[in-house]
Amino acid sequence: MLLLSCIINRNLRMKKTIGIIALAGACCLPVTTAAQEAPDSLYHRLVGQAMDYTLKDSLKQAEQLFREALKLDPTNARNALLFSNLGTVLRRQGRADEAIEAYTMALNITPYSTAMLLNRASLYMEKGREDLAYVDYCTVIDLLPDEIEARLVRAYIYQRRRQYKEARIDYNVVLRQDLSNRTARLGMVMLDEKEHRTAAAMEEMNRLVQEYPDDALLLKMRANLYLGQEQWEAALLDLETAVRKDPADAEVCVVLGDTYLKVKKKSDARAAFEQAISRGLPRAELAPRLKACK
Repeated sequence: MLLLSCIINRNLRMKKTIGIIALAGACCLPVTTAAQEAPDSLYHRLVGQAMDYTLKDSLKQAEQLFREALKLDPTNARNALLFSNLGTVLRRQGRADEAIEAYTMALNITPYSTAMLLNRASLYMEKGREDLAYVDYCTVIDLLPDEIEARLVRAYIYQRRRQYKEARIDYNVVLRQDLSNRTARLGMVMLDEKEHRTAAAMEEMNRLVQEYPDDALLLKMRANLYLGQEQWEAALLDLETAVRKDPADAEVCVVLGDTYLKVKKKSDARAAFEQAISRGLPRAELAPRLKACK
C-alpha cells in the first residue's frame, strides 16, 4: 500500500492545474453599460498582467494583481475564475492551506466545476485530509462518471478504508477505458493480495515488470509480494536489481539488507545497510541492523 501511495502522490504532484487557462474566457465577457467600462477595463488589465506574471513564474506579483482584481467587484460571478487562478498561484508557492481557501471561494460561486473540485481534492490529499478529498472526488464522479483521476484516487482511499469491493469497481471503470493504465493495474494487484488472490496478483505483477523492465518501483512491489510469500531468493533478485536501477533510493537498500539477514547473509546485509547510509540515511537509524550483522 505504501508503494501504491507513492504512485498516487506522484501523479497528483504532476497534475497540471487548468485555472490560468480558463480565466482567459472571463476577459472576453462583453461590457453592457458605460458605467461598467472603466472597472472592466481595469479588471482586464489587472487580470492580463497577473496571467503574464504567472507565466513568468513571478508568483508574488501575480497573487497581488489577482487579489486587486477580486476587490474591484466582490460579487461578480467572474470571480470564481479569479479565485481558482489565485489558488493555482498559491499552490505553486507551496501555500497549500491558502490555496484550498481560494479554491473553496471559487466553488462557492460555481460548485459544480470539476476542474476546481479536482484541484482542491488533490490538495486535500497532499495535506492528509482524505475525508474531505473523498467528498470532492465523489462529486466529480457524480458529474463525470468516467473521470480517471477521481476514480483512481477514490479507489486508493477505499483501499485504505478496506472497502475493497468499492475500490475494485473504481479500478474497473478506469480499466474499461484504458486497459494499460498502470496505476489501476497496480491497484488491482494490491487488492488481489489483500484478498489472498496471490496467484492473480503475481501473474499481473509479472506482466507489469515484463512491460516496464527498467522501472525500479515495480521491482520493489514484486519483491514485496515475494517477501509476503517468504520467497527470499526471488525477492533478493528483484531488490538487487532495484538498487542498481534507482541510485537515489535508500529505503530499498534497507529492505535488501533485511532480506539478506533473513537468509543469514550477514556480510551482504551489512554492505546493503552501508549503501543505505551512503544514500542519505542516518547511521544511528540503522545501528540496530548493523549490530545484527556481526
